[in-house]
Amino acid sequence: MVAVSFVNDKSEKVPARAEVGQRLLEVGQAVGMSLEGTCEGQMACSTCHVIVSPEWFDRLPPASEDEEDMLDLAAGVTRTSRLSCQIVITEALDGLEVRVPGEARDIQRF
Repeated sequence: MVAVSFVNDKSEKVPARAEVGQRLLEVGQAVGMSLEGTCEGQMACSTCHVIVSPEWFDRLPPASEDEEDMLDLAAGVTRTSRLSCQIVITEALDGLEVRVPGEARDIQRF
């Protein structure tokens, strides 16, 4: 198991455990993060946008052009923004920390 931390819009750190090969989107949803994932990880939306801590960003494989295009549609994008559906957990990501932007809205919760 790999340790992952999510920081919510109240700056609260929410710890999670992930299995190698699992997508970060699924890990976040399992601990109640507002990561909608409307397209179910098909990279057809930006509702699973997260901001990766700078010290972890360069450890991830580069975003594809399609992912970059989807991020253009996300609210609150930063230099270290990624789609959580495109981050596959590996042992090298043990300790990963990401922030769920305050602009994220999960329509399933309303």
